Amino acid sequence: MTTTTPGALTRVLRDRNAGLYLAGVVVSGFGTSALWLVSGVWVKELTGSDGLAALCLLAMWAPTLAGPILGALADRTRRKPLLIGMNLLPAALLPTLFTVDTPDRVWVVFAVLFLYGAAGIVQDAAESALVATAIPASLLGDFNGLRMTASEGMKLVAPLAGAGLYAAYGGPSVALLDAATFVLAAGLYAGLRVRESRPEPPTAGWRTQTAEGARYLWTHPRLRPLVLAGGGTMLCAGLGGSLLYAVIDNLGHAPSYAGVLYAVQGAGSVAVGLLSGPALRRLGERRFAAYGIALTAVAAGLRAVPSDAVALVCSAASGVGLPCVLIATLTAVQRETPDALLGRTAATANTLVFTPNAVGLAAGAALVELVDVRLLLPVLGLVWLGSTVPLLQSAASPSRTAARSPSDANPA
Repeated sequence: MTTTTPGALTRVLRDRNAGLYLAGVVVSGFGTSALWLVSGVWVKELTGSDGLAALCLLAMWAPTLAGPILGALADRTRRKPLLIGMNLLPAALLPTLFTVDTPDRVWVVFAVLFLYGAAGIVQDAAESALVATAIPASLLGDFNGLRMTASEGMKLVAPLAGAGLYAAYGGPSVALLDAATFVLAAGLYAGLRVRESRPEPPTAGWRTQTAEGARYLWTHPRLRPLVLAGGGTMLCAGLGGSLLYAVIDNLGHAPSYAGVLYAVQGAGSVAVGLLSGPALRRLGERRFAAYGIALTAVAAGLRAVPSDAVALVCSAASGVGLPCVLIATLTAVQRETPDALLGRTAATANTLVFTPNAVGLAAGAALVELVDVRLLLPVLGLVWLGSTVPLLQSAASPSRTAARSPSDANPA
């Protein structure tokens, strides 16, 4: 594996479209990660309310629930202009945050973040669909791994940079930085070389078109287990995340120790992104996802051990294991979905995978008050480990696939 990784990375970075995509992800990801932290701090300082500060994250996340509807836009128009437009839209919205200087203007922050999140959903759908066209299929696994590495890398450095900029010049300066990163990303995406024909006019109603992505995922024998496993993983990840501060209490540290654990986990995610392409080729999407889930599940259970060394190892293991099912699912969706349906299907998959995370956070917040974390974590690990079983079962045969899903050949 180690001998193929440098060659795979070189091939991805030498591909012009892949290089431009990755540069755009790094640039816009830096601005988004900086704003994600600063928006909550900004609202907290203006209002003094922890609840309102927490709503900033909810405002950015809420549009994910409308992912299937928003993702349909990526199948109704050419993806490259849509991708550029969805970067310029938040760039135009962010300067309105310059008007936020009193508590009664906080609503502007929530409105901008909500629209910001909605634009991000459409942007992700357009990007996922366009990547499958603009980048050779043999490089998709390597590219998606590098994309994960770029995103996680920005999460390690951008929040600190954003916090420093906020402390020196205030919230508007971070909004301006984020707007500039979107403009730069739009310029990079404009340089993509891809031929797109205008999509055929829709022959069905909006509701039917929106549902086609979910129908395709459910009837596809290779994609359905991956999406279900991804949703189950994010549900368990939400449960585990809500137990983090109880784990830190069990270690005898102050809450600020969470920063250390998050940094170690982020480093693990950066590492697995570099190795995911060769691993996907050797193992296939299902086994790659299953092994990653198993590693994360074992790490979750072992966090009950009150040891700093164990906690750090478990954080690194979670960072390595958790992205595996996400990378595998996205790569499989891009490879297995017809182009005309890819925007809706990718957005629907994202909704089904990431929405359970919020449910897990809420459930974990309630459970941690009722049950000792030293009991919760081993149980969580065992349940999480059980979600690997469907992935390790053999995939359905082609004849069974045809019998169960005649729409696979012509999903529209």
